[in-house]
This record gives sequence, structure tokens and C-alpha cells, in this order.
Amino acid sequence: MKLSQFKFTLPKDHIAEYPAPHRDECRLLVLHRKDGTIEHRNFIDLLEYFDDEDVFVFNDTKVFPARLYGNKEKTGANIEVFLLRELNPELRLWDVLVEPARKIRIGNKLYFGEDNSIVAEVIDNTTSRGRTLRFLYDGDHDDFKQQLYALGEAPLPSHIIKRKAEPQDLEDFQCIYARHEGAVTAPAAGLHFSRSMLKRLEIKGVRQAFLTLHCGLGNFRQTDVEDLTKHKMDSEEMRVTSECCAIVNEAKRKEKRVCAVGTTVQRALETCVSTGGEIKEFEGWTNKFIFPPYPFSVATDMLTNFHLPESTMLMSVAAFGGYEATMKAYKEAIKQGYKFGPYGDAMLIVD
Repeated sequence: MKLSQFKFTLPKDHIAEYPAPHRDECRLLVLHRKDGTIEHRNFIDLLEYFDDEDVFVFNDTKVFPARLYGNKEKTGANIEVFLLRELNPELRLWDVLVEPARKIRIGNKLYFGEDNSIVAEVIDNTTSRGRTLRFLYDGDHDDFKQQLYALGEAPLPSHIIKRKAEPQDLEDFQCIYARHEGAVTAPAAGLHFSRSMLKRLEIKGVRQAFLTLHCGLGNFRQTDVEDLTKHKMDSEEMRVTSECCAIVNEAKRKEKRVCAVGTTVQRALETCVSTGGEIKEFEGWTNKFIFPPYPFSVATDMLTNFHLPESTMLMSVAAFGGYEATMKAYKEAIKQGYKFGPYGDAMLIVD
């Protein structure tokens, strides 16, 4: 497959700037893989496609307020710092992106907060935009993170959502079942689930399994090679527990349906699957890149959002739904006014 095969025209007004008033009130396009037929439904109709002992697999990573605004020492120049991951809790070392990067050099001090309560020193260059910061804070680590996060805002993907983050986004841009902190963007397919929707799944007998994959900015990084076999995904930390394995493997043995909620779940499942088709406990990193054609071993169904042109997430969806059928569904979604992006509508792919 070539990058250009995933290019299409997406009108700007089809990208959702805000979530639906209630999480489970979005639209749902259903694509049937076997014959390519399409249904237009509502998200609350999701349960009609699943039965007792089927399984939904969720990514329970938790997004932290990763975007900070501060000032450079001496000049007072405005800078934006995007926290990527904590490298060393004791030394307060963080891997970050900075804008404008050309103004930030090793040795510079950066100040955050109205009273400059948080100070960081640039100690290394990692990429053209990346830096390693050492936060100069002598107090307790938990207190430090609490103060740091209080200064941050929801890390909305700025090239998709063209507005400033608002306080409500800290709640909206988070799955209600999020537990393990470490993501800088939300696993968007899970944003549609309300507590009442999870309860309805439980009442119907549909089981819930949870794994953790800390979503990084690599999901939104521009693909710059035409030959997709040469594209390299950023590594992301993930963990699959024995409990998750037991639930999924039992469903597979009983020939029940396994629905992957989002592209991150698909990547995690395909990272930890054995040659026998069952998943194994896993703790480590994955840079798995899924694009057509790809022989999936675990999920029988997939729930996802509508993704932007040429994105790796679109490629993953097309690998599962079939390239022709997926691109046809996207064309129909645009025609019918579906919303794209993390705050957009949902798509269910079934056999």
C-alpha cells in the first residue's frame, strides 16, 4: 500500500471541535466486512450487534494535562511545552516538545505559573523540537506533579481541533474508565462510552477486558514516506495483564466475538498474540504499525472513530475493514455529514 491511497478531501466543517453533549449520543456507521454493506445508526444501538459472553477490549490509559505555557528567562518570550513522559521521578526529568524550538537551547531556564512557581532547566536536545527538562523543585514528588499538572491543560491535538483547550476538556478528553496515567492523547473510540452504556453491556452479559497502551503523539505524526513499509511508528509503553488474557482467550475458545475498542487496542492485541491465536501477558513497548493487508489474529470486530486523511489510524482501520470497503464507508460518511476526529462520531466494523 502507498500513502497516496489514503488521501481524500475532508471538509473542515466535518471535524468536530467539541464532543457530543452526552458521550453516547454520537452517530454510528456500521460497516459489514463480508459484503461491504453500510448501516447508519446511533451509538446507543451498539448493543444490538453483541450477545452474552462476547467481549469488549478497552484501553484504560489515562491522559494527563500535558500542554503547558511559560516564559523563557531574561527575554520573557512565550513558549509552549508539551510533556511527553517522565524520565526520572527522583531527578524530575521529563522528555518534552517545545515551541518555538529555535529559541530554546541547553542551559536555558523556563518559568511556569503566574508566580513562576515551577522552574525548569533545559539539559539536552533530543530532536529538532524535543528537549529534556530538569524541573528545579525540592519538595515531595507527588506535590510537584500536582502543581505541575495544575498548570497544564488538556492535550487536544492542535492540528485537528483548532481551538484552545477549555477546563471542561480535562474531563471530556478522558475515557470514564481511565486508570493508568501516561497518555498524551486519548484513545478516542473509548470516549463514547458513558457509565450507563457500560452498565448496559454488563446487563446484556457482554464482558469487559482492559489493557493499557499509553497513546503518544506518534499517532498524529505525519507519514512522510510513500512506501508504507518504510514508515516507523514511535514506540509506546503497554501492559496486558493475566486477567485481560483470561477473558479474551476464553472468548476465543468459545468462538465468541471480541471487539477491539480503537486502533490502540488493535495494536496491543496484535503485539501480544501468540502463534496459536491467544494473547499473552505483556509489559514493555510496541511500535507495531498495522496497514493493509494485515492478517488479524484476535479481534472479530472493531469500534473506532473517523480519522484524518493519510493518518496511521486510518490505515489500521482499513487493514481491518478492508481497504476498498473502508474508503467507500469514509466517502459515505462525508456525504452523510459524520464528524471526524477525537470528538467525532463512531464507526463499528463487524463481520
